[in-house]
Amino acid sequence: MLATIGYLGPKGTFTKLAVDAAFNGEHKESYATIPECIDAVEHEEIDIAVVPLENAIEGTVQLTVDYLVHQVRLPIVAEIVVPIQQHLLVQPTFQGSLGDITEVHSHSHAIAQCHQYLHQSLPEAKIQYTTSTGKAAEIVSKSDLSIAAIGNKLAAEVYGLKLLQENIHDYSNNHTRFVVLCKDETKLKIKHPVSIEKTSMLISLPSDQAGALHQVLSAFAWRKMSLSKIESRPMKTGLGNYFFIIDVDQPYDDVLFPGVKGELEALGCNVTIMGTYPVYKLTI
Repeated sequence: MLATIGYLGPKGTFTKLAVDAAFNGEHKESYATIPECIDAVEHEEIDIAVVPLENAIEGTVQLTVDYLVHQVRLPIVAEIVVPIQQHLLVQPTFQGSLGDITEVHSHSHAIAQCHQYLHQSLPEAKIQYTTSTGKAAEIVSKSDLSIAAIGNKLAAEVYGLKLLQENIHDYSNNHTRFVVLCKDETKLKIKHPVSIEKTSMLISLPSDQAGALHQVLSAFAWRKMSLSKIESRPMKTGLGNYFFIIDVDQPYDDVLFPGVKGELEALGCNVTIMGTYPVYKLTI
């Protein structure tokens, strides 16, 4: 039986592009927000959720991380990395110039990825934030005003828009990481070469121990374990209280990781394995 895959929608989002590139034939269900998509897996309404985690330009999607840490603890079973190309989309009947555009709609990350372009080419246009790039394209498709959306070619195709200008993102090396969340890993079927394998850990430090972060990093360093990401986020329990997300560029094993976990717990840290998973770097 084919799995049901949820993604941040509506149609035309970069998440939908990632899902289409990674999965074939499965039933796909769109959700308006990241929490709704994650909740659908938790409540077993769908089998798999695909949500954005990090962009190379704008950094971590904080809503995804915070929701997985504070609300719903679902395991990360895979990561999908795709290139991001942002375009300026308008109604097919639009015959004006850039100066005629009064509003630009898109997700906050897409707006930020095109900050210099907007500053230089559309300084008078009002910025309107939406829940996704797909939603922005949908809004433009239903409007009679001289407004534009920032989105991808799939959004232009789905909503019947034309590309007024292509590749308007400020940096060419623009990629986004999407995490795949699933309770039953046997339902995951991605038929692409694995780039690397990774393990993500959630670590909270003891509040009254000087040098704790140095000791945490030392536990990985002397074992020669390569870390690709270290990020702190508020614990939401008071000022100065943080947890750390650490990505290790190797799969979980029965020697190094239990050793790290035991050493950190002896220091008073709380350690949770968020997932050990393959990484797929795809082209769109």
